[in-house]
Amino acid sequence: MAEKGHKAGLFDLRLIIAVLFGIYGVVLTIVGLGFTTDADLAKADGLNINLWSGLGMLVVAAFFGVWTFTKPLVVPDEVPEAEG
Repeated sequence: MAEKGHKAGLFDLRLIIAVLFGIYGVVLTIVGLGFTTDADLAKADGLNINLWSGLGMLVVAAFFGVWTFTKPLVVPDEVPEAEG
């Protein structure tokens, strides 16, 4: 039996999370690549935290985006009435 309903589309929370992680990831990656000073690196024991955090957020955003499109959320057209 096929499920009747429609896809959540832009209202799927996973897509909203993916977009937010993607935006923050791009910003942190740009800051990590272009605006990190030697003083910033010294505070973090030589690790470019902005760059690695940004790349990690982009990976999470890609995961949520792929998950949203491979397993779309189906919203039923009618809500069944509760018995009892």
